[in-house]
Amino acid sequence: MIMKEVRSYFPILEQQINGKPLIYFDSAATSQKPVTVIEAIQNFYTNYNANVHRGVHTLGVRATEAYERSRIKIANFIHANSEREIIFTRGTTSGINLVAQSYAMKVCQEGDEIVISEAEHHSNFIPWQQVAKSTGAVIKYIPLQSDGTMEINDIKQTISSKTKLLAISHISNVLGKINPIKEISEHAHQYGAKILVDGAQSAAHLKIDVQELNCDFFVCSGHKMLGPTGIGFLYGKLDLLEEMEPTEFGGEMNNYVGINNSTWKEAPWKFEAGTPNIAGVIGLGAAIDFLNEMDVEVIAKHDKQLTNYALSRMKEIEELAIYGPTEDRVGMITFNLQDVHPHDLATVLDVDGIAIRAGHHCCQPLMRRFNVSATARASFYLYNTEEEIDVFIQVLQKVKKYFRSF
Repeated sequence: MIMKEVRSYFPILEQQINGKPLIYFDSAATSQKPVTVIEAIQNFYTNYNANVHRGVHTLGVRATEAYERSRIKIANFIHANSEREIIFTRGTTSGINLVAQSYAMKVCQEGDEIVISEAEHHSNFIPWQQVAKSTGAVIKYIPLQSDGTMEINDIKQTISSKTKLLAISHISNVLGKINPIKEISEHAHQYGAKILVDGAQSAAHLKIDVQELNCDFFVCSGHKMLGPTGIGFLYGKLDLLEEMEPTEFGGEMNNYVGINNSTWKEAPWKFEAGTPNIAGVIGLGAAIDFLNEMDVEVIAKHDKQLTNYALSRMKEIEELAIYGPTEDRVGMITFNLQDVHPHDLATVLDVDGIAIRAGHHCCQPLMRRFNVSATARASFYLYNTEEEIDVFIQVLQKVKKYFRSF
């Protein structure tokens, strides 16, 4: 399928905003959904809406089979050893919190270390602060370069024999930089540490192979990879999941419930208490089908080429500051236009139908590193084109002249 033809699968992109064709450059916040995902959700509610893992009637069986097929699709998509290593969550945030509460709280003691960086999303920052406060563990921060990126040697030197867990993003949601997870994992494991990878940005743009990465945990949000909101998954090595205790309790996660004691099902079902987001899981399965049909490696090539093209065009604009590396980034560019607040910039761009993100991107420590309170961010995905970037550059130039006139 030619990339420009992909747009026909996304009806939302056909509309106009303020009389201008919509240019959606905010996929790092949430991606748009193809009709196949929308139809899969509608089909569930229209034809076989029922609870899963409970009823033996026809609709219940159909729903359960579709739900568990999605688990298998995800396991295959990230090359897990087994579908039992896939836990459905509300998204990246809840997946990280599950690991923090069920794993880190149990293994960390006073003086142990949790290694993160100041470039992490708040979702991969605050949970570890809470673990440290509760257990007496110490958070160690990987040193950052002037552009916010991390050098592999600095990462290695931060890890020690006291390190219990390293939590790191695969692709930063501000910097767009791909971190060398495989090499980091090898080093962390030499010290007996486990590694959690925040894959919120990478799962949409890269081929994910958790065996090759050799990570212990991998978390992801479905809504950033063409799926619906409110659904995501946690991958964990099965031996770790079997040792971990559930953090939520209720229906369908137990084997036996007695007056004084209860026992749990095996992983992953012991972590999925209550009625799950069935439609979300089925929608995510449809998103995986779409990504597989498109070929993730083709998507990755397209996204990188598009980002490089945008970088080259944005460098033409004087008084525009780009944060993070000025090359070798994927899917997004974070920037500010001199003397223009990013919220004002985003508002003016919206007048021309261009949707970007403005704010601290849930990365306040990194913003302080850059000595700014907020930045603008343009992020790209498989449905974006170079022609849209050309329009974006033209409007940026117009905005620059407009604010300079004051």
